[in-house]
Formats: sequence, structure tokens, C-alpha cells
Amino acid sequence: MPKRILTGTVVSDKGDKTVVVKVERKVKHPLYGKIIRRSKKYHAHDEDNVIKAGETVRIEETKPISKLKTWKVLDKVDTHSKPASTAPAAAEG
Repeated sequence: MPKRILTGTVVSDKGDKTVVVKVERKVKHPLYGKIIRRSKKYHAHDEDNVIKAGETVRIEETKPISKLKTWKVLDKVDTHSKPASTAPAAAEG
């Protein structure tokens, strides 16, 4: 069975080697049909203490590390990067 990978925002980095990641999802209300946001917080393992609050990260499900931690940080998602230009490369002859 593949491991789940989620993307969320770090809301706390106060613990040693631990970050709290808030993952939001959008669901349709069963009766009224309005799209509503649901969120959940996950404690994730950050081995090098490099992730700071406010950053967007990807987390992966792992075996239990502690009482609350069953996720680890894969990498930081760069949300402020500019898209690569699609200019054609110069033809070499």
C-alpha cells in the first residue's frame, strides 16, 4: 500500500525535531452543496530543524515515531517561485 503524501502549512515549529502542519481540504456540504474548508493538524518529524512556521511543506506517512508523530517532512514547497520561461532555445548549427 503506498504511503500518503499531503501538502500543508507549518503552524508551529516550537518542538525539537517536530513541526505541526495544518492540511486543508475542500469538501461539498452534503445537503446544501456549498464548498467548505475542513482542516486537520498533523505532527511531523523534521530531523534537521530547518522548517520554520509559515512555510508550505509536503509530509509523508511513516511508522509511528512517537505518541503523536506518524508523519515526516519530505521537502519544502516553493510557493513564491516564478514559472520557468518557455522561450525557445537558440538553434545550434
